[in-house]
Order: sequence, then structure tokens, then C-alpha cells
Amino acid sequence: MKRAFASLCAALAVTGAVVTGCGQGQDSDTPGPAGTAAGRSGPQPLTWQQELRIGDAQQRLTRRCMNSHGFAYWEDRTLTLRESMPVRYVQDDVAWARQYGYGGRIEARQDRLRLHNPIAAYRQSLTATRRAAFDKELDGGDSDVQVLSARLPGGGQEVRTRLGGCTKQAEKALYGDPADWFQASKTATGLPALYDQDLLRDRQLTAAVSAWSRCMKRAGLSYPDPQAARDAVRENTARLGTAGADRAFATERRTAAADATCARATSLKTVAAARETYYVDRLPGRYGEALDTYRRLERQAYDRAALIVPQRA
Repeated sequence: MKRAFASLCAALAVTGAVVTGCGQGQDSDTPGPAGTAAGRSGPQPLTWQQELRIGDAQQRLTRRCMNSHGFAYWEDRTLTLRESMPVRYVQDDVAWARQYGYGGRIEARQDRLRLHNPIAAYRQSLTATRRAAFDKELDGGDSDVQVLSARLPGGGQEVRTRLGGCTKQAEKALYGDPADWFQASKTATGLPALYDQDLLRDRQLTAAVSAWSRCMKRAGLSYPDPQAARDAVRENTARLGTAGADRAFATERRTAAADATCARATSLKTVAAARETYYVDRLPGRYGEALDTYRRLERQAYDRAALIVPQRA
């Protein structure tokens, strides 16, 4: 059980309580009910649909910028909105699972597309001089960059990144000061390290995962937690290979549907988000302020993104 909950705590930040929306597969642009992020009176987290739209807007702004400097640039919108749904640790959209499983075939298709990335192919087609100019316009090259730094929560290590060119311009257009956004995002996404051990031992959460496991066993599947189910599916897919791809996908869909059904039956997603919120609300006040800043900047980015690109179909 310790291994199971270690994997749980590593992934729980994406259930919705900390940095992202917790809706049950809703397709609208409106955030989930305020209660899903409970307790806090500050800005509510975005849904995954809204986060996706920010990413699409960032690509659109980058393309416009690169085009203005005489370079081609491609946006990646190959997935539909429904296909783009992130498969988080707790997935309870049964209809989605029945159709896509855990998204294995979607991931495989994206991997193939990355191998034939039109931007990479275009860059390679340029002369050395033009290639260097492309790099400089896209991300600042080797010199025209801003170095951003942030200290992780709890006195953790300092992390740095380099930002420049059209990438910087796009981020600045959406979030404002890149330094403020970098610090806020690193703080928000680093918060689970401050409470993951408490969450690991939380009785309500461990009880919910145990209930999920019993539900799966009644469906003829014996797994201690959702991650174990997904690991088994990946191993089976790899073992069967290309020749058994259809059989592997049938198993993936069957397992994922049972997983999502049991998650709904045991309210695992709701419990996980609520218990994470419980611990987040008890963090020192400065972290609550940092989380509010992160959500405010994301909300600002979304409002701007909605004027730049439509939501995916």
C-alpha cells in the first residue's frame, strides 16, 4: 500500500485542489463549482479546457510573431477538445474511458506527429545563417534572453529558466511580467511537497482508494490503486506489440471504464480534491497569497486568450 500511495501523492496536485480545474469532463469554458476548490475565497482554478485555450493562444501569438520576422511557424491543434482531455490520476469520465481507454492511442498518435514535427523539418531546411536567425527570433538564441529564477516552496532549491524572442513576447502578452509568472507558477506547482506526507497518511483518502480497489475487484480486476491499473495496461500493450494492438486497446478500454466507474461509485475524485484542499488551506499564509497570485495571473491569461483563439471543436 505504501507504493500505491506514493504514486498517488506524486499525482494528486492535478486533481484540482491546487492548480487546475476539477470538473468531471465538462466541456464548457466556465470553471467548476466553487466547492471543488473549497475553503479558499480567492480566485478559483481554471478548468483544463481553459488551460488548453491559453496554450493555443500562446501558439497563435508565437506564430504571428515569427511570421512578422519572415519565418514560418505551425500551431499544433491536431486533437479535438474531447481528445485533449488530460487523463489525471483520478479519471471518472466513464464515456471517455470507454472510447479512449487511458488515451494510449492518442498519446501514440501524438508521439508519431512529434517525430514529423513541421517546425523541426522547416528549421532543418534553412541555411545555417537563417537557422541561427530562426532560433534567435523564437527563443532569444544564446544571448538575447532573460534569465528567470524562483525559489521552490519550503526553502527548496532555486530553479532557473531562459526566456527570450517570440516565446517571451507571447508569454508576456498573456501573463504580464514573466518573472512574476515564473515565480507564481513554480510556487503553486511546488506546494504538494509541503503536505504530501500528511496526505499520504490521510484516513479519508486511504479509505477511498481502498474502496476503489474493492470495487475493481468486484469487476474482476485486482489493483491497489489507479496507477497500478494504468501501469498494468501499459505493460500489456508493450508485451502484445503491434500484432496485438487491437487486443491491447480492448483491454485498455475495459480497464479504464471499470476504473472510471469505480472512481465515480466511491467518489474518489471528490475525496482526493477535498483532502488536498484541506491541507492546502493549512499552509502558511504566504503560500495562500502565492496561490492566489498564480490563479489570478492564469485567469488574466485566459481572459486574454479568449480574445485570441476560439475554443477547440
